[in-house]
Amino acid sequence: MAHEEHADIPNRIRAKEVFHPGTLIAAIIVAVLAAMMLHGLVRNKNFQWHIVWLYLRDVKVIQGIGYTLLLTALAMILGTILALIMAIMRTASNPVLRGVSWAYIFVFRGIPVYTQLIFWGLVAVLYPVIGIGIPFGPQFVDFDTSKLIGAFAAAVIGLGLNEGAYLAEIIRSGLESVDGGQGEAAKALGMKPSLIMRRITIPQAMRVIIPPLGNETIGMLKTTSLVLAVPFTLDLQFATNAIANRIYAPIPLLIVAAFWYLVMTSVLMVGQHYLERYYGRGFTNSGSKRSKRQAAVNAAGTTTIDPALEVEQ
Repeated sequence: MAHEEHADIPNRIRAKEVFHPGTLIAAIIVAVLAAMMLHGLVRNKNFQWHIVWLYLRDVKVIQGIGYTLLLTALAMILGTILALIMAIMRTASNPVLRGVSWAYIFVFRGIPVYTQLIFWGLVAVLYPVIGIGIPFGPQFVDFDTSKLIGAFAAAVIGLGLNEGAYLAEIIRSGLESVDGGQGEAAKALGMKPSLIMRRITIPQAMRVIIPPLGNETIGMLKTTSLVLAVPFTLDLQFATNAIANRIYAPIPLLIVAAFWYLVMTSVLMVGQHYLERYYGRGFTNSGSKRSKRQAAVNAAGTTTIDPALEVEQ
């Protein structure tokens, strides 16, 4: 009998949300503005939608998308490796390592990325030959800089070095967010510092690092549009600009570039969402399996209705 009374308690509550007329008014205004914008986009002949559709699948445009994604991936890999090294150096007890890390971050964060890319584009002019040998002495092997560092390599190096300076501070803050007591406990168990970093510190720091890292990746995707400064001429932005200059139709090709940048950033945002959810396990109950199990038990009415009760893992 008691079980039936408890099971019937949830069925007695029929809560209704209070109606807010402001929500309905705001929705109507937004719908009208969206309809006006859509009407203007469709009816305005200056957008030249037939040209947009024609070049949306152009071979040069698709090739530009591939190079843009490749630049983004390689620059982020290089930047992440550099940032991890610099972040560890910033937290080291050696003042020389801390000074080198600080100088790197100071220089590459302080100079605009466009200016850095121009310098990397002129590296063959500054240093026509790169040699390996004794410092201030004879060189054993010489390399032609223009052949060793082409436009693509210069673009990756310029973007990666700049990104590493920003990611270094993100990774450093993530590493410092981990409780230092865990490292001390690991040392007491005989773990080496490198093992502590790999097994304890970095996995927990990823929860703090992943959100800004995802934002930086999306930002890097858009920053690749500046590699014209190198000059690198195969990315998406340059490909659409070249077509626009050839057919004298800048607006349709800008729409093509904007569309594909939106598609790529949307895919990256979805990936970022799943990575954040993966590394955020145990720190939030939103949508967790544990909360769903508890809700299912409460809905079954087989236990006493007590919000303090929890399902054992």
